[in-house]
Amino acid sequence: MPPLPSSSSALQWLSLVGIVWLQSINGTNSNFPAYSSQLKNLLSISQLQLNNLAFASDTGKLLGWVSGIAAVYLPLWLVLLIGSTLGLVGYGLQYLFLINSISNLSYAHIFFLNILAGNSICWINTVSYLVSIRNFPLERQVAVGVTTSYLGLSAKIYTDIVNLIFPSSPKKRAKGYLLLSAILPLLVCGITAPMVRYLDVGKGKTKKMRGAFIVMFGITIGTGVYAVLGSLGPISIWFSPLARVIGMGLLLLSPLLIVAGEKIASKLGLDREERVYIEEENTVVEKIENEEESINELRVREEIGVKLMLRRVEFWLYFFVYLFGVTLGLVFLNNLGQIAESRRCEGTSSLVSLSSSFGFFGRLLPSLTDYFFSRSKHMISRPACVAALMVPTAGAFFLLLNPTNRSLYISTAIIGVCTGAITSMSVSITTELFGTKNFGVNHNIVVANIPIGSFLFGYLAAFVYHNQANSAGQCIGVLCYQNTFILWGSLCLLGTLLAFLLHIRTRKFYTP
Repeated sequence: MPPLPSSSSALQWLSLVGIVWLQSINGTNSNFPAYSSQLKNLLSISQLQLNNLAFASDTGKLLGWVSGIAAVYLPLWLVLLIGSTLGLVGYGLQYLFLINSISNLSYAHIFFLNILAGNSICWINTVSYLVSIRNFPLERQVAVGVTTSYLGLSAKIYTDIVNLIFPSSPKKRAKGYLLLSAILPLLVCGITAPMVRYLDVGKGKTKKMRGAFIVMFGITIGTGVYAVLGSLGPISIWFSPLARVIGMGLLLLSPLLIVAGEKIASKLGLDREERVYIEEENTVVEKIENEEESINELRVREEIGVKLMLRRVEFWLYFFVYLFGVTLGLVFLNNLGQIAESRRCEGTSSLVSLSSSFGFFGRLLPSLTDYFFSRSKHMISRPACVAALMVPTAGAFFLLLNPTNRSLYISTAIIGVCTGAITSMSVSITTELFGTKNFGVNHNIVVANIPIGSFLFGYLAAFVYHNQANSAGQCIGVLCYQNTFILWGSLCLLGTLLAFLLHIRTRKFYTP
């Protein structure tokens, strides 16, 4: 699909606003821990079977490459429609089953529906990445990072809406999550489809663009602060459920102020100065681009295909670093509902909101450092950053051996921040180590460890839980997950060592 001509940067920013809205509702799988305990009771399944449903959602990502191929041949609005429809079917049929509108859904059917629902996320993500990269060619890392951070906010948004509609009924809350996960992405995709499109924006990088990004950072940070305040126990009581939803809605609408500002500037003729500025800086921009190309040549001397990548030591170091870092963090968050239940912590939804809010800041952090400090001589390599982030993650797992609810909240926040930050950096690490030409296939192979780790680590946690459970299949006490936390913390420390080795082997890629 050829890009549409853009007469002003207003359309450019409007597309970014559309992506922000898409990402805000696209983390439907992150809602699972908020209603997993209720779902377990409603379906009358064991802890092992419940873990398999979380694994099924992650398995859907193995087919994420299909959406990438579809985006090459289909219009973006159709890719969005396909993705949201898959979610509608995956979550919608489960909802209809729980309210007894349909019958004869076996456990195998529900397992498949979770695979379908997990895959739906990939389609919306694909559109978001492609539009961010195409419409902000010189700021693509920042645009992708900022918009992706809103994906970490999804669980908070869904939880606030469910708390408003179903404040006191656990069974209705579980059904509410499934209903919202089915219809909200479809609704938002319909609203944003005209906004999210390719634009012919050229290569102008202006002061005005930099100023707009600073405003966007301010809005994003303000949204994150509001989300965190609404998730902390002692402070959250100041916010009623209705106030939380209205406040978050206004913050998600606030990026439209940038669009309005761009339109006003265009009408007043202020964009003429911008065009002159572009002409004067064209030579400078070209020099910067040439410099960046030479740096990239140092970092990636050849475009690496799958076969060659799999023979590289760097790949396997990176693979296991991701497995013992991001994947372990995601497995912890998937089991957050049962972990809270075993410790008799009744604030599962607030824990999910907390992990979502801090994960939001974690995803945003690499974009902030890239934007403001990318030319600093004191910047360290991304593998070194990953190693630094995995140390507090390991500490958080060991902190969970403390039986207090305070330790659970602190650990959840730390794991949310660190997992989000490493996830955000992983896109850049893949391109820097293995090139951009085969990025779609290469990165999908790297993140294939998510379903693998989800099954191995999640199954182990469920097995230990099951052995400690009573006759009703419920386990109460610190012992339910004690050995699991020791193992996860030890593996995370091993991942820290591997990340440091990756840093040593790849230092030349990060030295211009």
